[in-house]
Amino acid sequence: MGQVRSIFIERRSLKSIELFLNRAICADCTILLPKIPSESVDLVVTDPPFLVNYRPRDGRRCAGDNTDYWLKPAYRELYRVLKRNSFCVTFYGWPWVDRFMEAWRDAGFRPVSHLSWVKKHASVEGYTEGFHEVGYLLAKGRPPKPEKPIRDVLPWEYTGNKHHPNEKPVIAIAPLIEAFSKPNDIVLDPFSGSGTTGIAARLCGRRFILVEKTWRYYRTALKRLN
Repeated sequence: MGQVRSIFIERRSLKSIELFLNRAICADCTILLPKIPSESVDLVVTDPPFLVNYRPRDGRRCAGDNTDYWLKPAYRELYRVLKRNSFCVTFYGWPWVDRFMEAWRDAGFRPVSHLSWVKKHASVEGYTEGFHEVGYLLAKGRPPKPEKPIRDVLPWEYTGNKHHPNEKPVIAIAPLIEAFSKPNDIVLDPFSGSGTTGIAARLCGRRFILVEKTWRYYRTALKRLN
């Protein structure tokens, strides 16, 4: 696909989906998503803030992790921009599953599967040690089942979180893209962090749209994609 293009968008009114393709965009997704045409995206794969005010030892922060102003507006827009009978795969913060589920259902999504990624290391210690991450497969409409459904327990590789405090490995994202989209489809990630979804989409022969609010991680995504 050549060198990834970048664009900084605040108030511009863009109407053609072609203007967004294979771009990393530095913007608040609640401002950017309304500019994307309705029913123009084939698949959403995203890892939003978990609403847990996460603070790793190195001091890096995740924008939006201590507020939910974005939660319902973002998923309403994701439902709008997705084509009919398509999927949204989203991680979520399990302590606030009620808030996430309310936002998903209010937008129109229907949960059709629960996903787990098993880790070889504990990423958190509380009442139990956390050896997995979780997500939901949400449906817009009635999409057909994949010819070869993937397992709901998926692989994981530790990245060292060198690019982002909650960096997801490509191996965790690529199977989702392969299963729930087709070659040359458009994959959108409105909370793209360091760009893992774009890398996975490219490896799978899909086009992508990445949106990241934090300049630091947006720049990291550009470097990784280029």
